[in-house]
Amino acid sequence: MKELSKIALAVEPSTTMAIDAMFKQMKAEGQNVIGFGAGEPDFPTPDYIKEAGIQAIRNNETKYTPAAGTIELRKAVCQRLKEDCGVDYEYTQIAVSNGAKPCVYVALRALVNPGDEVILPAPYWVSYIELIRMVGGVPVVVEATEAENFKITPEKLAAAITPKTKCMILNNPSNPTGMMYSRQELEAISKVCVEQDIYVISDEIYYGLVYDGGQFVSLAALGEDIKERTLLINGVSKSYAMTGWRIGYVAAPAKIAKVIANFLSHSTGSPCSISQKASALALSASQDSIEEMRKAFEERRNYMVERMNQIEGVSCIKPEGAFYVMMNIEKLIGKELHSTVIKDSDDFGNLFLKYGKVAVVPGTGFAAPNFVRWSYATSMENIKEGLDRLERFLAGETI
Repeated sequence: MKELSKIALAVEPSTTMAIDAMFKQMKAEGQNVIGFGAGEPDFPTPDYIKEAGIQAIRNNETKYTPAAGTIELRKAVCQRLKEDCGVDYEYTQIAVSNGAKPCVYVALRALVNPGDEVILPAPYWVSYIELIRMVGGVPVVVEATEAENFKITPEKLAAAITPKTKCMILNNPSNPTGMMYSRQELEAISKVCVEQDIYVISDEIYYGLVYDGGQFVSLAALGEDIKERTLLINGVSKSYAMTGWRIGYVAAPAKIAKVIANFLSHSTGSPCSISQKASALALSASQDSIEEMRKAFEERRNYMVERMNQIEGVSCIKPEGAFYVMMNIEKLIGKELHSTVIKDSDDFGNLFLKYGKVAVVPGTGFAAPNFVRWSYATSMENIKEGLDRLERFLAGETI
């Protein structure tokens, strides 16, 4: 038989899958395991949004829509971006797809030719590097250290740019680190991008989850020069607890938005009509439900960070957004725990699940092998118990 696609064969499976599979197996066997890998809010979708979806079904709004999304939804996106981010788009500049991940993919498709370089700050969300490779791009990974608050500097960005550089991916606030760029930091980055004439795919999916009174700044809001080079990614998954509804969007210059719409029309087609109706209401109605979730996440974050930094052998810096904490395990590397020498976060994660009955996400898939990611998109009860188990696990106890 003829060989399969070289591009498809080169796509690596998620490095988190092994621990996730073990966690699910242990849970199915009735073991008392706790998971901190969730990349989605643990809250239900607000009732008024669910009712909008139910009503759409009753009204028979169950047909194909335009490939780039309904005009109603795209106008609601424009309204929300204007009110929350101070950035103006026409609805024709919005393309809606089945979640933010397909939007990142189609944005890369619109920009990248085979061999083009894409700058990727690390730690990065595990799918970014594979998405770049899937379109024939060449990832150029630039490390942002914990001492730099996991944020790329303009100097590092400029040093990574070559004649082959087409764009960079910027995730703000970040998964997995939870860190957020200030206006001043974004202005410095945008200056480099404009001067070097590179595009930015700015994934801002966590922009509604910011803490300590921090002010989120959208890259596209910094001026026309950077806006015309920005493909802004967002969606309803994180802010409205609508992960399973699968609605994300790209806001882009008109010429690029048209290319994206054409690509969607021949690939995924239109997103779910029912989800679009519910999402339009989520974006246009009162935003009080976001604030309720945000406050709960902030309380959980505060507890997790304070408690984690009291535990000998591990530490973390306080994230400014999203719902993740990156725990530093550098002091444990090379040491023996439960008769095994810890070489990296994969070893730690496997042992912690086996002996501590807690599932976390190793940082190896994020290009951060000396860190593990904890999600606080879970109950305070689970957070307290999980950290109790961490202390006991590090003390050599078996749960």
